[in-house]
Amino acid sequence: MKVVVYYNGEFGERVVGNLLNYPGFCISCGEACTQCRSGKYSGAEDIVAAVEMPDPSTLGDFIDDVEPLLPAVPEADIAIVINVHPDILFGMLPRMKDAGIRGIIGCSESPKDMPMGLRLQVSRAAEELGLEAAFSKPFCAMRPDPLKPNIAAFLKRAMIGEPELEIVLQKGREGKDVIAAANVIRSAPCGSTWFVAKRLIGVEKDDPRLHERISEAHHAYPCTASMDRDPEIGDTVLHRAGYIIRDKVEEAIRRAVSR
Repeated sequence: MKVVVYYNGEFGERVVGNLLNYPGFCISCGEACTQCRSGKYSGAEDIVAAVEMPDPSTLGDFIDDVEPLLPAVPEADIAIVINVHPDILFGMLPRMKDAGIRGIIGCSESPKDMPMGLRLQVSRAAEELGLEAAFSKPFCAMRPDPLKPNIAAFLKRAMIGEPELEIVLQKGREGKDVIAAANVIRSAPCGSTWFVAKRLIGVEKDDPRLHERISEAHHAYPCTASMDRDPEIGDTVLHRAGYIIRDKVEEAIRRAVSR
């Protein structure tokens, strides 16, 4: 499944790095790195292009002549767009259709980036061209949708979207259940789930500091979502991302097997 990524900014770089999973991409553990991601997956053969786009904040709210700013669109199955100016994105849609792209994935990591109204407009425009479209705020809230099979297949293949973990418990010295393994089934697109999973090892499942451990790992990776309050979600995007990984860890603990 061939993928093209159009991005601007640190978060986009993180997503591309996570998809490639190249050696040295994740440096959060420093000298304590155990290569927990090594050999687990790589999208290097799937990514046909990663195109850095102009910073939307430098282009103004409206672009009178968008044609000179439209990038080439190679043949691909899925296009990921991160922090791309709306006028450029709308102009790219017909080119994506012509290039054989079947699904468009986008996200909002700040209040100003792809607000709800714009996400709906882009989704409708894409669907009118026969393209699947999926947008989420933040990117780690994206779930595979069976009604959008091409995007769902990509999320499964790339192991990204709403985090999913598999946890194994074992009895500790005091007879309490301790997290012995935390395997990543699907990671947040930035890759932070791998770091959170590693930080869970050795923690008692009923430890009152579990939420604190998850939050510390999520911030230390670090999550690049905005800390500005977003009226659409009634909180900051970073906090919502933090709640998502916390809930997913708790779900995994409830499903956990003991050994």
